[in-house]
Amino acid sequence: MDKGIIVRTIIVGPLQTNCYVLGCSNTLNAVIIDPGADIVKIKAVVNQEKLKLKAVVLTHGHYDHIGCLNHFDLPVYIHADDAEMLVNSEKNLSACFGTGQEFKPKIKILKDNDIISIGDLQLKVLHTPGHTRGGICLQVRDVLFSGDTLFCHGVGRTDLPGGSFEALLNSINQKLIKGLDPQTLVFPGHGSSTTISQETRENNYL
Repeated sequence: MDKGIIVRTIIVGPLQTNCYVLGCSNTLNAVIIDPGADIVKIKAVVNQEKLKLKAVVLTHGHYDHIGCLNHFDLPVYIHADDAEMLVNSEKNLSACFGTGQEFKPKIKILKDNDIISIGDLQLKVLHTPGHTRGGICLQVRDVLFSGDTLFCHGVGRTDLPGGSFEALLNSINQKLIKGLDPQTLVFPGHGSSTTISQETRENNYL
């Protein structure tokens, strides 16, 4: 992984969601990716690394990836097609968990190929619908945050509202397998890290 990039993984919530702290080692500017739960754990990592949080970035709008939003007074970046999930407990699935949470953050709408600057880093948005309509992956140099699009030896489920297995496979093949360097390090929304080359060889879904 590029030495200019700080990545810290925090496993949060009952669904063992991967929340990531992504920072620029030169400026210590940072963002939180998918803060689903356990705000104390997240803030402890930020403080330990002495990072300056600038924004929250969401790979999609499901509750297990957004549950801590009300604890941050920061801009929240999400793809346009998932933005409504932040303010609708049925669409973000929190109603299914019995919490029925809705959020009112400072929403910043994303689209395919947008760039989010984090100090000296440029975080590129790859729209990868399939798990949700507005699902995205986030690329910075030789690292990819794949949300619930691509897992180690798996892919995101597509049986929830807005899901499409055909769209998911197309997103993975066109944007990730064909579009990225095979040695790209992949940090998924759940489970262990992997690489594009490993998934190309070993992922039975692809």
